[in-house]
Amino acid sequence: MAADSEPESEVFEITDFTTASEWERFISRVEEVLNDWKLIGVSSGKPLEKGVYTTETWEEKSDEISFADFRFSVTHHYLVQESNEKDSKEELVEDALPVAMQDLLCMNNDFPPRAHCLVRWYGLREFVVIAPAANNDAVLSESKCNLLLSSVSIALGNTGCQVPLFVQIHHKWRRMYVGECQGPGVRTDFEMVHLRKVASQYTHVSGLLDIFKSKIGFPLTPLPPINISIRLTYVLQDWQQYFWPQQPPDIDALVGGEVGGLEFGKLPFGACEDPISELQLATTWPHLTEGIIVDNDVYSDLDPMQAPQWSVRVRKADNPQCLLSDFVTEFFKLCRRKESTDEILGKSAFEEEGKEVADISHALSKLTEPAPVPIHKLSVTNMVHTAKKKIRKHRGVDESPLKNEVLNTILLYLFPDAADKSADGSEARTSTSTGSLPPPDSEDYNLYIQFKSAPLDSLTYKLALCLCMINFYHGGVKGVAHLWQEFVLEMRYRWENNFFIPGLANGAPDLRCCLLHQKLQMLNCCIERKKARDEGKKSNSFDRSSSDTGTPDLLGRDYHKESDKEKGEVGKSWESWSDSEEEFFECLSDTEELKGNGQENVKKGVAKEGSKETSALKPEGRLHQHGNLTLLHPGEPLYIPITQEPAPMTEDLLEEQSEVLAKLGTSAEGAHLRARMQSACLLSDMESFKAANPGCCLEDFVRWYSPRDYIEEETVDEKGNVVIQGELSARMKIPSNMWVEAWETAKAIPARRQRRLFDDTREAEKVLHYLAVQKPADLARHLLSCVLHAAVLKVKEEESLEDITSVKKIIKQIIIHASKGLRFPNPEDKKLEEIIAHILSVEATIAQARSLKAKFGIDKCDQEEERKDLENFVTSLLEQPEVSVIGAGRGPAGTIIHRLFVNAQKVAMMLPLDEELKRSDSSDEKRLNSGSVADFPSPAGHEVILRTIIPRPAPYSKPLPQRMYSVLTKEDFRLAGAFSLDTTFF
Repeated sequence: MAADSEPESEVFEITDFTTASEWERFISRVEEVLNDWKLIGVSSGKPLEKGVYTTETWEEKSDEISFADFRFSVTHHYLVQESNEKDSKEELVEDALPVAMQDLLCMNNDFPPRAHCLVRWYGLREFVVIAPAANNDAVLSESKCNLLLSSVSIALGNTGCQVPLFVQIHHKWRRMYVGECQGPGVRTDFEMVHLRKVASQYTHVSGLLDIFKSKIGFPLTPLPPINISIRLTYVLQDWQQYFWPQQPPDIDALVGGEVGGLEFGKLPFGACEDPISELQLATTWPHLTEGIIVDNDVYSDLDPMQAPQWSVRVRKADNPQCLLSDFVTEFFKLCRRKESTDEILGKSAFEEEGKEVADISHALSKLTEPAPVPIHKLSVTNMVHTAKKKIRKHRGVDESPLKNEVLNTILLYLFPDAADKSADGSEARTSTSTGSLPPPDSEDYNLYIQFKSAPLDSLTYKLALCLCMINFYHGGVKGVAHLWQEFVLEMRYRWENNFFIPGLANGAPDLRCCLLHQKLQMLNCCIERKKARDEGKKSNSFDRSSSDTGTPDLLGRDYHKESDKEKGEVGKSWESWSDSEEEFFECLSDTEELKGNGQENVKKGVAKEGSKETSALKPEGRLHQHGNLTLLHPGEPLYIPITQEPAPMTEDLLEEQSEVLAKLGTSAEGAHLRARMQSACLLSDMESFKAANPGCCLEDFVRWYSPRDYIEEETVDEKGNVVIQGELSARMKIPSNMWVEAWETAKAIPARRQRRLFDDTREAEKVLHYLAVQKPADLARHLLSCVLHAAVLKVKEEESLEDITSVKKIIKQIIIHASKGLRFPNPEDKKLEEIIAHILSVEATIAQARSLKAKFGIDKCDQEEERKDLENFVTSLLEQPEVSVIGAGRGPAGTIIHRLFVNAQKVAMMLPLDEELKRSDSSDEKRLNSGSVADFPSPAGHEVILRTIIPRPAPYSKPLPQRMYSVLTKEDFRLAGAFSLDTTFF
């Protein structure tokens, strides 16, 4: 057994050391990424100009790699430069220092206000960062940090990449980076120290110089001069000594038509809190050398007033509360409510003892009632008196969401004709809201077309503003439901009593406006037709057979026909087509004969019939004679008939009609039925024409209705006389032509005895029912475009007083986005939220500008030139991350900033404020030496950059740049060093 087991003990495992390890694969992957980004090889560039880190564009590109199962993201950050590529290729020099090492010594871009932290610490224009991909992952152990750093060093050496490569270690919030940059025979190590607390000897320049000298370890004396750049940052947060220009509204006020301190029809504007939270003053000494100044734990020469450079930035409040954006946001929240009006207010006010007021039979019975009272007897109290009785049956007076004073004020604002004792119906239709409006031809007035809202002087626009105010100040959604309920009752009252709705343009619904505005216009059209019909019954004005004065008919119809009318427009109401086909399409007795003998027989047959019955028929429904035109066969004058107006349509009815017509399909039967449905208006006009012109033929109708379809030619007869002969056009001679079929079916019936093309009673009841069933959310959706329209106009009005370029650009973007998003039937909530966010941004920016102007006392400045300089300075503060102060502490802006800090210090010490700051040098010296309150608080930030060029690590090595950045705040202390050494001559 021992012999058998002995060979087994000699078996051993063979390890293949040629297989790549995880570490080697990680290095290889880093090299692949550098190659893909073309970062290998020698790089060079010119020194950067001052301020390019802020003004030029920074870009980045990323990739992802893995070390075993740990994922890293690799990101390349670089400054985009347009003109340096060709120059850099032409000026490549062997053994030149990498661009990153040259940037370490560049003083043109110290302390950039808006850049990556590594750019601020090291002044680099290009670098690569390897960091854990997941936010929660971190490289904490020292061994892993060293492993990553060695991997970076190997990858840089293998590829010849001269771009600095950093590795992020520890937790991400600490922003700890270590890295390396390699060049021909040189290397720069990037190291970092981050502490919560720091020893007192390192809080000044003298202590930092000691750290820097000990780190570079230069063995010889004297040490080369060290360049120093210093920046001290002071923060001003106490603005209590300055008044805030925004006056808060008085919510309980109700005086002279004002609710919540605001006049109806005007939106509020401004911030409820100071939108500027703090001012940061940075005093900079850009080019100093060791020994020029003294800054130690005993004494310091760093007086802010003596700093050669001042720069200021403002910190804006995060999401400041603004009145206009709050109004719009709260109204937008209504769109997401699901309750109906009945659920909000209880039992519907439109029901009384179980009987619906909107019953069609009840509405039809109104036609037989006596004429309504004159409009001069109308008042708001009378309008809503009956409705209030119904409401009080189901809830007490004290339970009403809106007080009577508020409700009456709103109703008077919406319906000014009710309070105008001398107004009549026509004047009420054209009444406009009070206040100044832009001219009708201006861009602001016509902005409603882009927003698909409503004109500024319309009832819909004013209703939107009132509902927005009620939602914010009076009762919220309950107040909105209450006001809407009263509004619908007012609409029914006006319909039943033939009172026009004010604030709506004449004519058919404007499809460029929102659907609710179209519905109100439709109701007004119904009132107009009903009123005209009721007046016609009294005066019998529809029959004007003896009228030849040429005045237009009662309905104001235009009889100059155009080509669109010839074709039978799709816009004619298909609902006006009778359900009974026999009513409109009953054939004549000689129809078969006409069809058998062709189009020419049609003309002769109709003429024959007309000649037999001409003497028996009496003309009816004549408007006036049509010039010198006569009928072809009887030779009597041709009269223009009184015809019915085509039915007005709203966009939802047009869409419904299109769907019905599309469902008929493309078959011959479907096409024929579609044509018959669209020819109701044509048939009505033919019947009116036959009634007004007994004995006429189709050619007579075409000569009036569609002159282009009747072709006349001049011919010479046997005697040499010129004879004019005419015939129908080719399209009129097509077999089964709808015009021929409709002419055969048409009977001689005047318009007053025809079935109405537009049933105003039915359409009005449909509109009233549509309004009654609207939920507050539906109502808010309808009127949101009007509210956004009003908000943009308010923003434009306020911006014109400030003239801020960035705000003008944002307003243009808002209009573009709104014109695209609001024209859809159901715009997306995300797009609406973006529009509202842009409005908030603009309002906050304008409020910030006014806050800064008040604090800098621009309105009190007497000198025009100085005032313009201050205005430009304030505008720059809003648009730029950091603004240089011309003249530092001695300039106009610097003097005001100095005063702000001095007064803030005195407020902190409970001392009286200075009325005026003296600018003389003697006063400043007295203030500094008096031992009183300091003009500035302790610096919130203390930044120092130390630079030099020395040979490392040996005296005979190549002189290379050395740099150390230090920042000290109340929370932490950081040192970021870049130390270069010669790898050829150690």
